[in-house]
Amino acid sequence: MKPVFLLIIILIFTSFENQIEDYVCKPCGLSCDEFTFSKPGTCSHCKMKLIKKSDLEKKLVLNEIDIQNGSGEFLIDGGNENKNKTIKVFYHKPKNYQSESKILIVVPGAGRNGDSYRDAWVSASEKYGILILSPMYSEKEYGFGAYHMCGLMYDLNLKNNIEYVKNSNIVKLKDDGFTFKVNFNPEKWIFQDFDRLFDLVVDTLHATQTQYDLFGHSAGGQILHRMAIFQQNSKANRILASNSGFYTLPDFESELPFGIKNTKLTEQDLKSSFRKKLILFIGELDNEDEIGGTLLRSVSADKQGVHRLERGKFFFNEAKAKAKKMNLDFNWELKIIPNIGHNHRKMGASAAEFLYEK
Repeated sequence: MKPVFLLIIILIFTSFENQIEDYVCKPCGLSCDEFTFSKPGTCSHCKMKLIKKSDLEKKLVLNEIDIQNGSGEFLIDGGNENKNKTIKVFYHKPKNYQSESKILIVVPGAGRNGDSYRDAWVSASEKYGILILSPMYSEKEYGFGAYHMCGLMYDLNLKNNIEYVKNSNIVKLKDDGFTFKVNFNPEKWIFQDFDRLFDLVVDTLHATQTQYDLFGHSAGGQILHRMAIFQQNSKANRILASNSGFYTLPDFESELPFGIKNTKLTEQDLKSSFRKKLILFIGELDNEDEIGGTLLRSVSADKQGVHRLERGKFFFNEAKAKAKKMNLDFNWELKIIPNIGHNHRKMGASAAEFLYEK
């Protein structure tokens, strides 16, 4: 073979080789963080969706919001009282997006996996033409008190008062030794972020929407039912709290995290809370046989029931009875979704149909 032809072949091969994308899983702390794959798919080790290595290497600029068609992400700060913290927001903008398209904020569970939650809603986003926003709060910056308990509590001594039961999804809490402080500053509560995120995106896209919907599963469900109780003013329209592990009852006899005795909430506040469009979205199979997710067990928690389905029904019935006793309007709903357990993808699909099919 003549040298010139050999050189051409080498150049063509090298050019083709350089066009091949490497794929990786997002950093998860496991050995597969070092793996590289030649095609998209799922990591064989941690089961996370593979992404282009070049996308991983892109640096996000804080508070620089650039939303294109399809899936992407951007980074915002933690708000007025949490400027030192960051929130990564995963989004999906459908092909048929219009300025009047509806906006849904999807709040992840304890895994803080906003990317997976966003991905689970891509199909519904394209079908119904809704913009999906899923904020990811890192566990390093937002611990249990800041995330699950929404910033309502801080200085929790959880480490010395919880026990992980082997070969189960149960975590036991020692009520007697558990201490914390109550945060009375609403500016540090996580609920503030949702209106702020909505406003930032509306301004960026010149959208005409004045309200947004919310869906949260597991820990996300915990956040959203607490939002309905504690956040008196919000641009949120429909709030779907799905498969919460345990609840904060609108009960002035019990203290946080199970009641509101040690907060500044009043009966007038509950009047506003009960008027909101809160939908308890509970899987029928998220019962005593469910082994997915983490389930808190304690004397106080078990008064609500010993599994999520039981606790969801208890919370709804207690709130309804409270509203009736106080002669207040009650707009909350309870929806039991058949044949689904603790699965955010399946619950999300049902939520999409519930919210947007009509």
